Amino acid sequence: MSAEDMEDEDTSEEGKDTPAPASDASDENGSSELAAALAQLKEKGAEIKGAEIESDSDVADAASATSTTTVAAKQEGSLVEASKQAKRVYVIKHDAWGRAYATGKRKNSIARVWVKRGTGKFKVNGKEIEKYFAREVLRMIIRQPFETVNCADGFDVMCTAKGGGLSGQAGALKHGISRALCRYDTDFRAPLKSAGFLTRDARIVERKKYGKPKARRSFQFSKR
Repeated sequence: MSAEDMEDEDTSEEGKDTPAPASDASDENGSSELAAALAQLKEKGAEIKGAEIESDSDVADAASATSTTTVAAKQEGSLVEASKQAKRVYVIKHDAWGRAYATGKRKNSIARVWVKRGTGKFKVNGKEIEKYFAREVLRMIIRQPFETVNCADGFDVMCTAKGGGLSGQAGALKHGISRALCRYDTDFRAPLKSAGFLTRDARIVERKKYGKPKARRSFQFSKR
């Protein structure tokens, strides 16, 4: 290789290195632009932050106002519900013939009962109570509400009973008579409620299970 060729290569390499100062200038310009952009972003961030703080305070005020209205609405609703319950409990309902009506239930039996002031007449499905309920125990169960309010012979009762057996029908009549007495005179509610006659007796026979002769009894096991 000649000396001229070597000089040409050196000049070409120097030419490649010459643009370096221009790149340094561009880096400086870019850094200055970045710094300006960051400053603008900081200013915008400060404005946004202040706006968020103001909005948070507004939201807090609105939340406190809504909570106050919610509490007031709940209190008003509870008062309305209490008044409804009071009206539902202390009410007298008589029909055109001066009778009070109620429905009683026990096991699978349902009884419809009408009571009014009278001499103690008692008819069940058009029959006298002594003929319909031959057992004295059942008649005693039916008359318990009248004995509780000290009016053994002061009311006439006309009722219908269906479903279940005589024991279930007697319990249904007891429940229906108690409820009818409360609708006839609200003063009867306290003694009948304390005696537990206004609560429907939910005890029923447990249903038979598949593969068993009764609800829980199993067939006798035989090893051989």
